Amino acid sequence: MMKRLCYLLIFVCLHQVTFAQTAAVVDKEKLFEFYQNQRYAEAGQYLKEIYGENITDIKILNQMGYCFLMGGNTVEAEKFYTRAYTLQSQNLPVLFSLGNISTKRGNTEKARRYYGEILKIDTNNFNVHKLMANLYSSPKDDSIKRIYLLKANQINPIEGDVATDLAEVLSNYQEYEKAYSVLDIAIKGDSDNLVLQRTKLPIANQLKKYAEVIAAGEKLLKDGADAGVIKDVAKAYYYTKQYQKAIDLFKLLEATAMQNEATLYYTSLSYRAIKNYPLAANYTKKTIDEAISPNTSSYYSLLGLVYEENNQLTLANGAYKKGLQFKVNATLYYRLAVFYDTRLKQGKNALKYYNLYLKSKPSLTDDKEEIKFTKDRIAQLNLTD
Repeated sequence: MMKRLCYLLIFVCLHQVTFAQTAAVVDKEKLFEFYQNQRYAEAGQYLKEIYGENITDIKILNQMGYCFLMGGNTVEAEKFYTRAYTLQSQNLPVLFSLGNISTKRGNTEKARRYYGEILKIDTNNFNVHKLMANLYSSPKDDSIKRIYLLKANQINPIEGDVATDLAEVLSNYQEYEKAYSVLDIAIKGDSDNLVLQRTKLPIANQLKKYAEVIAAGEKLLKDGADAGVIKDVAKAYYYTKQYQKAIDLFKLLEATAMQNEATLYYTSLSYRAIKNYPLAANYTKKTIDEAISPNTSSYYSLLGLVYEENNQLTLANGAYKKGLQFKVNATLYYRLAVFYDTRLKQGKNALKYYNLYLKSKPSLTDDKEEIKFTKDRIAQLNLTD
């Protein structure tokens, strides 16, 4: 039955295109075959050959634009839809199509303009408010995005995507009660929507609804070990003083390399709460390591080089040594050695860092020249002593 209905709709569409301009003759069966086999680009090209470029019939322009759009040729699609727009600037399907094309081509401003024109005609158009919200993706645009999401949510409060996005924006403004309410209403309308339920967990934690987080989160975990859910449920266990349960969940994250600074911190707090001080200390150290970028020593190496090149030798020395506090780095040892050797003329310190450089096992291929230079300088400095 559904298949017959689809064929009927296609036939009606073809009938409109075929007889819109009587001067042109369209092979209906050929065009029907293009549609049936989803060869939209060929259908668009065929219509273009039949009708030429100077088309003034809005239905044909719409049809050709649609064919090229469905066939992935947004340049041709925009050309025909733009002509349709000049004929009927308030035609909603044309405005939607031009907004869609502009979005696909990354022209956000044009998309906003076309969708904005739809809102002037139909202020309560849910889809346009949702589309407009999606065009404001930067955090600095949250205030504008919030307006469109609020309106869309007001029109359709149980639509999951809008409810999720709005809750996240409201959370960014720390409006947790409003965010919770938005999700609560949407979940009542779609209780099987796991995305909504997951989004609700961290907000419920913020509102100290720990029992709800645990109950809902444990159900969600039966459907899969989602890292975000594990973290939220573990935090709820921590705040309800169920420390061992919190530890067990946090360690699940660690076992799959999904831990972060916050989860390690709460693991440390949990061990401290049950008076397991050795593991509390161990996880505090892990937290510190996680908080520090693995590239920090390299950044200090660069900072030292900049200071050195600007003849700020005291600052350069401090930066190089600060880098070593974060990670033993062969490059830092080498730069300190050369720094003491050539800039400060302190042979003993230079010798110390040249030796440390070799002990740090620099790459025999990548650092071949530095290794040779270091060995030569060590020999020379030892002779000097």
